[in-house]
Amino acid sequence: MNIVLDNNVLISALWSANSKATVIVNAVLSRNFSVCYDYRILNEYYHILRQPKFTFTEWEIQSLLNFITANGISVVADPLPDISFTDGSGKNFCKKFYEVAKFCNAALITESKKIFPQDSCVITVNDFHKKYFD
Repeated sequence: MNIVLDNNVLISALWSANSKATVIVNAVLSRNFSVCYDYRILNEYYHILRQPKFTFTEWEIQSLLNFITANGISVVADPLPDISFTDGSGKNFCKKFYEVAKFCNAALITESKKIFPQDSCVITVNDFHKKYFD
């Protein structure tokens, strides 16, 4: 199954070994799911995870992102010009994740659905965990 992970899922997984996000990322590392991404998402991952406030080690960041790039699905997603975002300020952040999810027919896993368009492909970590791990 193809999935797209927003930044907050990776942050939660690296921050807490017992989180539902960690279970999902561990399933990715076990190759139960394939992460779809494009160059914009990969750049976002690198930028966000390296912020000093998170204190993740370079080894943690590189290990996770190297696995995603080696085993995930890199795409060039078609632009979706007329997407309605609930929160206009989140549009620039959200659009790339949503476009890749739609292009790959993938689930877009996020901590909060409120900034993404209302679409069945957008699913919270809790709901995804309940559906596939409970």
